[in-house]
Amino acid sequence: MSLELFTLDSLRADVDAWVQGIELKKEPRNLYAPISYALSLGGKRLRPLMCVASCSLFKDDCSCARNAAMALEMFHNFTLLHDDVMDNSKLRRGQPTVHAKWNANTAILSGDQMLIEAYKLISDVDSPAATLILDVFNKTATEVCEGQQYDMDFEKQDNVSIDQYMEMIRLKTAVLLAASIKIGALIGGANITDTNALYDFGIQIGLAFQLQDDYLDVYGDEKTFGKPIGGDIVENKKTYLLISALQDASSAQKKEILQWIEKDNAVREEKIAAVTNLYNKIGVKEKTERKIEELLNKAMRMLSAMEISAEGKRFMADFVNMLVKRNK
Repeated sequence: MSLELFTLDSLRADVDAWVQGIELKKEPRNLYAPISYALSLGGKRLRPLMCVASCSLFKDDCSCARNAAMALEMFHNFTLLHDDVMDNSKLRRGQPTVHAKWNANTAILSGDQMLIEAYKLISDVDSPAATLILDVFNKTATEVCEGQQYDMDFEKQDNVSIDQYMEMIRLKTAVLLAASIKIGALIGGANITDTNALYDFGIQIGLAFQLQDDYLDVYGDEKTFGKPIGGDIVENKKTYLLISALQDASSAQKKEILQWIEKDNAVREEKIAAVTNLYNKIGVKEKTERKIEELLNKAMRMLSAMEISAEGKRFMADFVNMLVKRNK
């Protein structure tokens, strides 16, 4: 399939069909039903989309990227099952999380099985670069776990710098997006120079993607965001916005933020409104918007410098804009 023949919508339809076609065992039901449920919740399918889109830059028929794309989607959803348990999140994409619908033990065990299913899929990739693809997948799986650990460590740290936070989200979020692009390019037959350039490009958009997620948690529309707005504020989560606020606030403003952080029985709506108001006064909203734009511009400069077709560059640019300039 050439770039001329598909759009992001048609590509997404193909990926959704692939996900729905993943064959899982039926028994024991309480192991496999939660996996089917998690995959049925939909989502943006960004990792498999990136994998196939990247493959399409170098190869007309991208059906060979199917197993890798599904492995990436399965791995991503495995991390979500476990993340939701760790964060005690009740909603995912507007629906009950697996641990809320079943229980925490089920979510952990079904998540473990999802990781196994992901490795089965990535091991079935038919490509001359199969060994390198598995190396990329292994390295990424480790880095995602490292990022999650840093995220948990930050919950207990009073002082987290912007640099520390950016490194955490690079590991927790950006590397999987970047690996999806690199793996797709490897399957497409791209050389190492191109695949490494696409990986670096993916890191920038992955960082921008996570900052946009932080931003939408405060300034998004709850109906389109798929989960309650302000959750990060309520949980005192160390996001780009909170870290920036503490860094840039006046003494009085910082004191007020810390009072809200230390308040155990704060009314949810009051806390969200008060902290958001402080963010607005400090200029956090605009600072976050500028950082997202900076990362996006850097990614676009990287894309412009790559030796791929103009058509391919336009396609990837459209992809990035869809990814980062979203409202959910």
